[in-house]
Amino acid sequence: MARKEVAVAPWETLEAFVRERLRRSRLPGLSLAVVRGEEVAYARGFGFRDLERKLPATPTTRYGIGSVTKSFTALALMQLVEEGKLSLEDPVERFLPLRVRPFGEPVRVEHLLAHTSGIPALAYAEAEIRYDQGTGGRPLALAAVADFVAWLNGAEGWAEARPGERWFYLNEGYVLLGGIIQELSGLSYGEYLRERVLKPLGMEATGFLGEEAPELATPYLVPPEGRPRPGRAAPMAVGSDGALVSTALDLALYLRMWLRRGAPLVGEEAYRELLRPRVPVPGEPLWPGPLGPAQYALGLMVQPFFGRTLVGHGGSVLVYTAHLAFLPEEGLGVAVLANGSGYPLAQIAQAALALLLGEPLEALPFYRLEALGERIFGLYATYGDTLRVTLRPQAGGVELRVEDREAPQSVLLAWEALGEGEVRLRALLGDRALPVAVRLSDPPVLLYERYKLRRVGGLA
Repeated sequence: MARKEVAVAPWETLEAFVRERLRRSRLPGLSLAVVRGEEVAYARGFGFRDLERKLPATPTTRYGIGSVTKSFTALALMQLVEEGKLSLEDPVERFLPLRVRPFGEPVRVEHLLAHTSGIPALAYAEAEIRYDQGTGGRPLALAAVADFVAWLNGAEGWAEARPGERWFYLNEGYVLLGGIIQELSGLSYGEYLRERVLKPLGMEATGFLGEEAPELATPYLVPPEGRPRPGRAAPMAVGSDGALVSTALDLALYLRMWLRRGAPLVGEEAYRELLRPRVPVPGEPLWPGPLGPAQYALGLMVQPFFGRTLVGHGGSVLVYTAHLAFLPEEGLGVAVLANGSGYPLAQIAQAALALLLGEPLEALPFYRLEALGERIFGLYATYGDTLRVTLRPQAGGVELRVEDREAPQSVLLAWEALGEGEVRLRALLGDRALPVAVRLSDPPVLLYERYKLRRVGGLA
């Protein structure tokens, strides 16, 4: 597809988009870089890297990048494959004492890279991260690769599919991959990455959680209501699943490598293997649009985007989030990092790439959904104001709350369809699936159960 020429760089539109999302989500700070070919076309920070001291976020602010680390781990493994030290088809038990054989079949290196081991997530990272932040979870005493091998060896009965059949995101599998890198290279995972990946790319500002570093963003927990509060930038055992810390400008250097088809770190064949889709990722778009179903490759996701191929990966350690995305055909890439959770950074990356392609933001399904929310969220009242109901965003859907000081009732609605002049949703009430509709009139009208309500105000 021929590239649309954009007469003016869309930075003003992008900046307005980002600022509004920060305002809505109350994310403290965010840094962003856009790469076009070999050049950093745009880079800047938004908000604060430290709320208390009012220090601004910049393109050189450091953040934890969570599972974006997985693409680095996959890249490192492919370097070792190119050197003949292993094959993607090798059983993991060749390198580590892994005894798990889902339905009698060995788990291979490729299965861990593509999250197709057949073992559902054991949630070690979720437990450890929440325990470290004081929000839940529990300590698991998994301090080394051998601990993770033992942890997985106890989970044979947890397997749900044969290796290679189905996608189950498995952080623990990427910890084992870090162990394989250590076993074959004689270096720790961190040493290997510094020598073989970070140093050749000039990524001098990239390190690991728990290390002292200048301009490190204060990590924040962002509750649904109230002010963000500082969290902890806690280190992670091994770290090959999500422990890297980086900046927007350093990730721009990393993106340039991907846009050069892996050079100078891996050759053409390895690059193609890394980006070759292996397995569908569960979840379908709500409505037809430019973003097609996603598939997982090796440490990266791949999906259609305005007729191109969108490659990327997100990451979260709760108090830091990140997203990396690029369009190989167009030579365009985006890195987004934030010091909190609250707004999907993948959507900011998609907005930036759409604007660079000359496509309207309104074509993006999530943008349409947000615009729709602006129209329908708010306070509704029946005839005579005898009953009041609030619609607000909640958990990727919509919360319908019957207002009552003593006994408010709350129902979660799922988006179902956007019709002509009407939004259709669905509520689950016990054993009933109840259709709900919002007529996009002025003002909007809500039809819920036996009630008709008109919007009388916005959200507080």
